[in-house]
Amino acid sequence: MKYKAILFDMDGTLLDTLADMVSAVNHILSVHGWPLRTTEEVRAFVGNGARRLMERALPPTVTGEDFEAVLTEYRDWYQAHNCVDTAPYAGIPAVLAALDAAGIKTAVVSTKTLAARFFPGLPAFGQRDDVPPKPSPDLVFRALDTLGVAAADAVYVGDSEVDVATARNAGLPLAAVSWGFRGRQALAQAGAETIVDTAAELLEVLR
Repeated sequence: MKYKAILFDMDGTLLDTLADMVSAVNHILSVHGWPLRTTEEVRAFVGNGARRLMERALPPTVTGEDFEAVLTEYRDWYQAHNCVDTAPYAGIPAVLAALDAAGIKTAVVSTKTLAARFFPGLPAFGQRDDVPPKPSPDLVFRALDTLGVAAADAVYVGDSEVDVATARNAGLPLAAVSWGFRGRQALAQAGAETIVDTAAELLEVLR
């Protein structure tokens, strides 16, 4: 293979987490008597972490300490209910197994808990308070440093406009997947040059 390391986004790339996020968002909205959100609305809201998701999903009047309290509610609820409908996309376990067999280093630049649950042993570099979120390249650089691989020998795999920007900011080539939360058209409009539609196509691109 031409790469020594493959860095993956998680939500919408390795795991289909949308249904559980929709359920968690609407649980919080329902508890507080606020209008619920559709699946397509939540699909459009995700991609920048829980804070940005809730900023978009909650009524604009929820601010300050009230917003922080609701955000904590959401995080706690989602943490306890994030594996109800969530599952790997078709073919993803086989892709990871093939990369491992080829001796390619892999890591997730996303949620640690879900990585540990669905992909034991796959290093994960989740969001931290002292590290700017994607599309900042900081988490990507942290992952590469830990893996001991130069940016010139790595590729980033993601499904959203944020991932396109993250790869660009880190100076990495991007393999974009169309099966995630945004789709082929949005990825192309964001500047993605390589877009694949199946896990088998992804493996071929990585090879």
